[in-house]
This record gives sequence, C-alpha cells and structure tokens, in this order.
Amino acid sequence: MAASRPSSLFRNLSAKIAAIPMIITVLCVFIGGSLWTIAYSFTGSRLLPKWKWKGLDQYERLWDSKRWLISIENLFIYGICMLIASLVLGFVLAALMDQKIRFENTFRTIILYPFALSFIVTGLVWQWILNPDLGVQHIVRGLGFESFEFDPLYNPDIAIYGILIAGLWQGTGLVMCLMLAGLRGIDEDIWKASRVDGIPAWKTYIFIVIPMMKPVLITTLVIIATGIVRVYDLVVAQTGGGPGLATEMPAKYVYDYLFGAQNLGQGFAASTMMLLAVTIVIIPWAYLEFGGKKRG
Repeated sequence: MAASRPSSLFRNLSAKIAAIPMIITVLCVFIGGSLWTIAYSFTGSRLLPKWKWKGLDQYERLWDSKRWLISIENLFIYGICMLIASLVLGFVLAALMDQKIRFENTFRTIILYPFALSFIVTGLVWQWILNPDLGVQHIVRGLGFESFEFDPLYNPDIAIYGILIAGLWQGTGLVMCLMLAGLRGIDEDIWKASRVDGIPAWKTYIFIVIPMMKPVLITTLVIIATGIVRVYDLVVAQTGGGPGLATEMPAKYVYDYLFGAQNLGQGFAASTMMLLAVTIVIIPWAYLEFGGKKRG
C-alpha cells in the first residue's frame, strides 16, 4: 500500500504540472477577486475603493431599494419561466431528434445556431421583431388584421415575457443538445423491452428515461440557472430595463451602480448577493455530482 501511494501521486505528472497556472489563476483572480468584492461591500466606497468600514449599511440600503426589490421580482418571474420552458422545449426537441429523422444534422445546426450569437445581437434582433412599427404587429396588420396587437416590450405588464422569448430562442438549442446527448446514452434494449411490454412511449420517457438522465438534467439545470442569475445583455439590448422598471434585473443594477452612479460599495453589495445566489445553485450540484459518486 505504501509503495502504491507515491506512484499514484506522480501519475499523470505532466498534466498536473500543466494545470498549475490554471489553479493559480482561479485562486488569485476568481476567489481572490470575489473575497475582495465581498470585503469592500462593507465599506462606503464611492468612485474608488476606499477602506471606510460601514458594516451592513450597504446591504440595508440595498434591500430598502425599490429598484432592487423589483429587479429580484423580475428575475424570479423570468427565472421560473425560463427554467421550465427551456427544459420542456429542449427535451421535446431532443426526443424528436432522437427518432433518427432525415436531415437531423441540418435541423440540429439550425436550432443550435442562435446560441452562437451574442446576447446583444439576439436582443437587438428580437427588439426589431417585437417592435410594433417594424415587426410582427406591423406585418400582421399589413395583412388586413388592423386590430391585432403584439407589443410585449412596450407593455409594462408583459415586458418581461418579451425578454423571455429572446432568451428561449437563444438558449433552447443548447438544452436540446444536452438532452439529446443524454437520450443517446440510453441503452436501446430499454426501448425494446418497453415495446415488448406494451408500455406507451410517454410513460417510458417519464418513468424510465428521465430518471436515468439525472446527471444530464442536473448539469443542464445548473447551466440554465447560472445564466438566469447573470442575465444582462438581453435586457440592455431590448429594453434598457424599461418601460419604467418592468425589465430591471440585478446584473443591470450592479452595472449601473458600479459605472453609472459611481457607488462601488452599493454595487459590490448587490454583486455579493448575486454571488450568493450562484453559490446556492452550485453547492447542491457539486454535492449531487461528486458527493454521490464518492458514496457509491
């Protein structure tokens, strides 16, 4: 046993040495930067970082801010809808692709293509599509339906769903590919056995296939959730947070206070709350992904 430990320590030594710069970068840049941000969120920093201790003042001010509370509410609505809709649409598309259809590669490329675009481009494209003077409403009214109305980005009550449409258009393709990879990993004998037993396809998916895809589902959930928390580009490109505060998001709040209002302390406090939200998502995923394997 003692002889095997040194050999395992030096196994793949070149790969471990090559990983040292990445480890140092993670420790210094990501973890160090995060700790620095958290520390200065307790200060009264304005234009430049200044170690002037304020305790929890920035956080109290943050949670007393109507703008921050509205941004949290918008993020919750967007997040729940995005999570459910992208998973359902992505899985349905993956299930259809898994039927060995003709031109599968072509369809898969077309559906995945929006993910290759930047969020700014996606936001601008959907701003034009949803513009009542240029997009869908204008086209349909040009066909003779004068009473048709479709202007979600200009209606405060439903503006958040205009952002959601653009987000789904861009992100569903990635979810589809992840789900398709999971479906392709299912043993074909399971499908043969379910057909022999006369089990309907939808029951096979719900009670057999989906539970077997647990690792893929967890990874997909983490990717979607982290993307939801930091959504910024779509909002800026489509609405700029308007009309009013109808599409305000936490990431935009952070950016505006860091670079617009020149209030670093408040921006750091808001970004720390976003970091906390991402951590709440990542820790359960890491536990399920790695803790379960160690127990196994």
